[in-house]
Amino acid sequence: MTAPNSAERKACWDARDHLWKCLDDNDDNVASCQRFQSEFEAKCPAQWVKYFTKRRDFLKYKEKMQTEGFAPAEGPQGAS
Repeated sequence: MTAPNSAERKACWDARDHLWKCLDDNDDNVASCQRFQSEFEAKCPAQWVKYFTKRRDFLKYKEKMQTEGFAPAEGPQGAS
């Protein structure tokens, strides 16, 4: 696999941005954004698709932690 050139990288990032906007607008409903998902997968290397998907999940999780805070799960209270 050769590294994408500048135009290919831009096309990939644009496809990613369109997909992410669609997902944001549709409450992460992938079915509503299938066209953008297909375009994203077609324009980006498979490793990039995997990375960007994990990156979005992490950013959503981080945003949730910053807005809602962290609530530890209830477990045993005493020391073992």
